[in-house]
Amino acid sequence: MERRTILKAAGVFITTGISVSQAKEKPMELATLQGEWRTYLPDDFEAPSADDQLELDSAAWRERLAPEAFAVLRKEDTERAGTSPLDGEKRRGVFVCAGCDLPLFTSAMKFDSGTGWPSFFTHIPGSLATKKDFKLVWPRTEYHCARCGGHQGHVFNDGPPPTGERWCNNGVALRFLPADA
Repeated sequence: MERRTILKAAGVFITTGISVSQAKEKPMELATLQGEWRTYLPDDFEAPSADDQLELDSAAWRERLAPEAFAVLRKEDTERAGTSPLDGEKRRGVFVCAGCDLPLFTSAMKFDSGTGWPSFFTHIPGSLATKKDFKLVWPRTEYHCARCGGHQGHVFNDGPPPTGERWCNNGVALRFLPADA
């Protein structure tokens, strides 16, 4: 099945800012979804601020991160599609940067893109910074964690409503924190 066909099918289940896994819940406006992201955090988690910059040298990052995460977050590598268990994660919670714990996405922002990488149709405001990537023949929009600068993935304009965006993330660049039950 072609990716666009899958994305269009997924779009049927996504209305007014909810993901396929949240389709049975009451629909939320995009501004509400982005504004209420803290309700997805575990009670005992102290979320860092994007303003609290984390800068470490390469040796400190190597100690802090697994080799695969270091390659993606610090060297802008890409993990193989279909290798991240976070692609199938459907519990309520928040996805944080694996390098610095900055909250980037909530489970309500996630959708199944059929690409083999965790994908989101929007993000937590102020959590990501973008830049143009010219590593392939055509330019792409690359995004990084606003706190530590860790490479997360690329954003494309082939996602579902309400944004039409697909924030395609490397799973090793994320950590999932389930919300308290």
